[in-house]
Amino acid sequence: MTATRTTTSSVTPDGPKGRAGVHPLAAKSHRGPRSYSVYILASKPGGTLYIGVTNDLIRRVYQHKTGEGAAFTRKYGVGLLVYAEEHRDIEQAIAQKKPLKKWRRAWKLQLIQKHNPDWTDLYDTFAS
Repeated sequence: MTATRTTTSSVTPDGPKGRAGVHPLAAKSHRGPRSYSVYILASKPGGTLYIGVTNDLIRRVYQHKTGEGAAFTRKYGVGLLVYAEEHRDIEQAIAQKKPLKKWRRAWKLQLIQKHNPDWTDLYDTFAS
């Protein structure tokens, strides 16, 4: 799987069909000091989903994996990083997260399937 940098995005209320074809994952070496990530965690392929935003993706996903993250992720065993995209400022990241959380579940699954068809845990992509 190839990780490339995306700093703009187009989440729309219409779901994933408006998404650019560029893979949204940013390799750790490309991340600057001021980057923010919108991410999706899953309990298993097709399982419970959690959408978050952070300024330190590695730290935040680690917190979720070790039970230090949100109570929701502890309760439902959500810890597989299955999708992430980078933004240059927090306002942009939050603006991306809000409509994504309102998407129908099927659209979220399509988005993950499009960029991570094997539902691979992408944490190591960023942590290594």
